[in-house]
Amino acid sequence: MSLIWLMLLFSEKPKRSALNQLTRTLLRKYDCGVRPVYNWTSATTVSVDLILQSVLDVDGKTQSITISIWYRQIWTDEFLVWDPEEYDGINEISLSSDAIWIPDVIVSEFVDGGKSPPIPYVYVNSSGSVKNYRPMQVVLACSLEMYAFPFDKQNCSLTFRSWLHSVKEIDLALWRSAEAIANDKREFMNDGEWELLSIPSRYWQIHQDNTDYAHIQFNVLIRRRPLLYVVGLLIPSIFLMLVDVISFYLPLNSGVRIAFKISILLGYTVFRVNMTDELPATAVRTPLIGVFFVVCMALLMLSLIKSILVVKLLHHSEKEVRQMSVSACLLDKYGSAGHGFNESALTSIKTLDHINPSGGLFAKNRCYLKSRFVYLLVDYELEPSLEGDLLSLNEIQDAPSGLEWLLQELVSLRLALSQEDNESSAQADWLALCSKLDCFLFRLYLLVLVLYASTLLLLWASWSFA
Repeated sequence: MSLIWLMLLFSEKPKRSALNQLTRTLLRKYDCGVRPVYNWTSATTVSVDLILQSVLDVDGKTQSITISIWYRQIWTDEFLVWDPEEYDGINEISLSSDAIWIPDVIVSEFVDGGKSPPIPYVYVNSSGSVKNYRPMQVVLACSLEMYAFPFDKQNCSLTFRSWLHSVKEIDLALWRSAEAIANDKREFMNDGEWELLSIPSRYWQIHQDNTDYAHIQFNVLIRRRPLLYVVGLLIPSIFLMLVDVISFYLPLNSGVRIAFKISILLGYTVFRVNMTDELPATAVRTPLIGVFFVVCMALLMLSLIKSILVVKLLHHSEKEVRQMSVSACLLDKYGSAGHGFNESALTSIKTLDHINPSGGLFAKNRCYLKSRFVYLLVDYELEPSLEGDLLSLNEIQDAPSGLEWLLQELVSLRLALSQEDNESSAQADWLALCSKLDCFLFRLYLLVLVLYASTLLLLWASWSFA
């Protein structure tokens, strides 16, 4: 029994692994709160690198952008240096990021950390080079320009700087060349809404409180792919405007044009309400597509008002329209119905003068019919000079009978038929005049629509191919 105890007492303790010994040796007297330099006047240079993976969200209302990046930091820690041959050839180890010194390099535009996975370790090699690699999902404040939506381009920056240390303590540098960073698109998810153009970068120092601070800025240049919004927003709106233009070819007196245009306006309103969530929200400047929708609705309203005006004029009587100065000028130029009735009536009176002019009962009948024509023509509002000439005819005689009565009725019938024909002719002339006015207003409306559409197409084309 004593022999066993002696063997256990004098047996060698198990050796720790080389990795465990190296870690304990490096961290035994390490202070993570001290900048890892032997000469305090020496600056610690932190090299940074950035690879963009995807653009997750662009919010015009809050002026922010959410992106996913692969961020890398590299610096030299003079307190973490060892000889690999003393530790079984170990050249690189991983250490807890909480156990060593980490530079306080942050992003100035940082708003929210998003859902970044925690990475608790860093890599350290035998020369003291520390590599801090981590994926990050960050929400950045960005001045978004939504006026050209959906043909817009955005330029959002990520500015890395030390929060407390000046350039004499912590200096920044690019790990790769600026050209390599700008053209690196191998990790970017290029099948989404946004297309990555480039990521230019630059280094500069800012002087603040008599101290210089190092900055490195990465500008993320992205462009929106407009196909989704062109198909979902612009093309349906253009189709509704084309239907409104075609509705002008409906007959003016059919009574369905106004109802059809009201249906188009209601349909466009429902379309706009359903598509509100698709448009970017901004409180400073209205996007051009918002102006496009408002002007389209205004043009639909203008088209409806124009149709109502023309239909209202169409259903005015000639007497009411003659009281309007502009319409009176149009009637004097294009209307000829009233003259036809006057000439027909005078022809009938002259016919009575040529019937049996020798006298007798026909002479009395002729005087009586003349007087009847005078009163009818006065009721039709003849010109003053013509009315005076007719009132100078013979005075009214006693009512005739027999053959004279028959002649009277035939002439009255002719007068009534002539009056009806002239009224129909007047309505046709008035319809033709309203049609000319409708055609003129339609051409004016079409000209405004074409000019507006051409301006928008030129603007969007210049932005799309810029």
